[in-house]
Amino acid sequence: MSAMLEPADAVADLIRTTEDATRRAEASTLLTPRFYRTDYEAMDRIDVTPVRAEFDALMAEFERDVNRDHFERTPEFAAEVRELPPGLRQEFLDFLISSVTAEFSGCVLYSDIKRRVRNPDIKALMGYMARDEARHAGFINQALRDFGLSIDLGALRRDKRYTYFKPKFIFYATYLSEKIGYARYISIYRALEKQPEKRFHPIFRWFERWCNDEFRHGEAFAILMRGDPALLQGRNRLWIRFFVLAVFATMYVRDHGRPLFHAALGLDPTGYDEAVLEITSEISKQVFPLTLALDDPRMRAGFARLRRIAAATERAKARGGPLGWLQRGGLALAATATFARLYLLPVRHHELPAAVRTAPVW
Repeated sequence: MSAMLEPADAVADLIRTTEDATRRAEASTLLTPRFYRTDYEAMDRIDVTPVRAEFDALMAEFERDVNRDHFERTPEFAAEVRELPPGLRQEFLDFLISSVTAEFSGCVLYSDIKRRVRNPDIKALMGYMARDEARHAGFINQALRDFGLSIDLGALRRDKRYTYFKPKFIFYATYLSEKIGYARYISIYRALEKQPEKRFHPIFRWFERWCNDEFRHGEAFAILMRGDPALLQGRNRLWIRFFVLAVFATMYVRDHGRPLFHAALGLDPTGYDEAVLEITSEISKQVFPLTLALDDPRMRAGFARLRRIAAATERAKARGGPLGWLQRGGLALAATATFARLYLLPVRHHELPAAVRTAPVW
């Protein structure tokens, strides 16, 4: 079998109905977006005094709300929607469902924090970010309706399994997710500027301004981390290393499960992922004291092995029965061992810069 995932491995269960779409959104696996709960009392105790100037500047950006009118469908949007070949349709639907789940996950988390804290700074910040994420989720859900599907967001909030993360884990994971979201959206948008004939759906036209929301949300968590330097020191460096690797590996494996989607956009998944991870890694130097050695051949080989293990796991799952169950157990051990080897690879340490925000990397 080729190292590239086959379409059947990418989307094992066909998405035909709203019920199928909702089940996909509610699924909890290593590759699907999660919903989170956290220590709200600890969030309430956050003090932004050490980074007050940065924080206030960011809040002013949120208040200006430059994307207030951006996430609205134009008449041209509906006119540009067209039927897609079956394989591409399935992978695109999977992309939309994963995206709406991730965006709504942020909305739920930020709304819960806002509701449960009294700290005026954190309450205001989380309110602004929840506002943005609600727009994003709603806009994607409208795009799903073009295919006769939608996600019941109320049911998703009620029925999705929640994972408890300490605030610092929320900071590390969400910071990376928001920055990766920025890098992904702007990379796709720029690629389609060069090859507009590859733009098979109008939603990609919205990615240029959309990515700025992602960048801004990442900056919010960067500021909170810089306001508490202990989060970036000592044993927390080991946690940072873990979350960087976990988020990067998850993106790599997930993207290689959509070969038809990326081919339709004129993108090679490996080259695209390497570019996105390099952008994200470069941005993360503004707050994290270490970065992965993404150019290390062992890192690339490990990501490719995780991709093959994920494909084999899908096949074992489809096979079912005792043999399929045993195969999945062995593959889970192989994935854990591969991840551990990647975690132990040398990383690049560097001194953190002064607390200065930078503009998006276009």
